[in-house]
Amino acid sequence: MTLAVRRAVRVGPFSAVWRPRAVVVPLVLVVAVLLLLALNVGRGDFPISVPDVLRALVGGGTPADRFIVLQLRLPRSLTGVLVGLAFGMSGAILQSLARNPLASPDILGITFGASAAAVATVVLGGGAIAGLLGALGTPLAALLGGLLSAAVVYALAWRQGFSGFRLVLIGVAMAAVLSSLTSYLLIVGDLNEAARAAVWLVGSLNGRDWEHVVPVGLVVAVAAVLCLVGSASLRALRLGEDSARSLGVRLQTAQSAQLALAVALASVAVAAAGPVPFVALIAPQIAMRLVRSAGPPLLAGGLVGAVLVVGADVVSRSLLPAELPVGVVTAAVGAPYLIYLLARGTRRTST
Repeated sequence: MTLAVRRAVRVGPFSAVWRPRAVVVPLVLVVAVLLLLALNVGRGDFPISVPDVLRALVGGGTPADRFIVLQLRLPRSLTGVLVGLAFGMSGAILQSLARNPLASPDILGITFGASAAAVATVVLGGGAIAGLLGALGTPLAALLGGLLSAAVVYALAWRQGFSGFRLVLIGVAMAAVLSSLTSYLLIVGDLNEAARAAVWLVGSLNGRDWEHVVPVGLVVAVAAVLCLVGSASLRALRLGEDSARSLGVRLQTAQSAQLALAVALASVAVAAAGPVPFVALIAPQIAMRLVRSAGPPLLAGGLVGAVLVVGADVVSRSLLPAELPVGVVTAAVGAPYLIYLLARGTRRTST
């Protein structure tokens, strides 16, 4: 039997195994994200070609092109990129922790918790608070709602250990409860505020400005650094609790830190664009197949998420007869994939 030998790369005290696909695939995805962003920014009543958009992004082009690209259209597409990154990375962390491809912020009720809290601030008057607190009210409420729902799911799923199946099962129940709470808030709230919240709940990039870009951009930047720091412990957790302990990982501390990171990413993404469905579920699985890695890769998962969100916005604005919220397009792609995962799981159980 011949064993494949991979080259090791060492930089000072750090070392890693050289896997060409783990480098090439993210680079290709970065190029795809840039092209989709440029294509999306160029769409509108005043069309701009992709080369002109790219030229404006680096400070070239005419003043009119730079104003339209940088001030009017870039925030929408950039919000889509950052939201996709956040959902993709969050899904990769959760699927690695639970060792279950169904584990995602949607399934575990995290996005529903963030949505319920954000809708409460909109419907019950939190959005009317003036000044800085008013600007931060909905994002902070979404973050706290996501953290609270994740804490409840984690506490209910903990039985002298961490079971991925139990986590998914309790998460589904929590999602149903929080979805009912959101519906109740919409019913008892003011009609205009409820209508505004209902549009937001679908998951939309329409009307996104720089005030939406900054919070999710900061969280994604910090999370990327923390993901890099905690990548070794996450890889160990994918092997199971006993293996992680034998490798020197402090189990509860590592699981709690990774879960908090995933929740923060999902919550801030929900606050920026609403609960764009299925991105966190399918992006890590697509990335895992592209990279051919043992578990969902964080960077590639986030980039696939960005491709999905911005690509869905391009499809909605270019190919459909009427522009739809981006969440409608991702749901149309993600729902069949969820059915495929469930059917594949059933076949494995029956054989």
